[in-house]
Amino acid sequence: MSLPPKFEVLVITLSDRAHRGEYEDLSGPLVKKRISDYFETTEWSFNINMTLIPDDSSMLKELLENASSFYEIIITTGGTGIGPRDITVDTVKPMLSKEIPGIMEMIRVKYGMDKPNALLSRSVAGIIGKSLIYTIPGSVRAVDEYMDEIVKTLTHTIMMQNGIDKHGNQ
Repeated sequence: MSLPPKFEVLVITLSDRAHRGEYEDLSGPLVKKRISDYFETTEWSFNINMTLIPDDSSMLKELLENASSFYEIIITTGGTGIGPRDITVDTVKPMLSKEIPGIMEMIRVKYGMDKPNALLSRSVAGIIGKSLIYTIPGSVRAVDEYMDEIVKTLTHTIMMQNGIDKHGNQ
């Protein structure tokens, strides 16, 4: 198998208040910057699209059903906590064909050691259709922390997702 000629990336911000214009979405643009920075270190061509939707499960599910046949990577921000409007994980998890639990478990433990509230995140990672998907919290600090860890494994994850064995005989 081979890599796509251009990686299509979708960043989805879920926030009722940002969607209503009550405040500016800072998390989605930060995800875009961090994923852009990552791709700039590779020789891969990429395109990043962004969308902002309310915390609406049916809207997210429809968006993901359509996006997962086109995008190689989807990153959501927002809706991963335990509040009544935090629907991201509950919507995404049943859609996964494969879950990648280790990355999110490690992030929760690493950051939860100093900030126990980080342990309340229910973030998941996995595969929907042809897309790698990461659901990350909506705070700017959490976006930075999660993206720090995600980009460390992203090249290997992309290779595995595309059937390219870089393990060799090591």
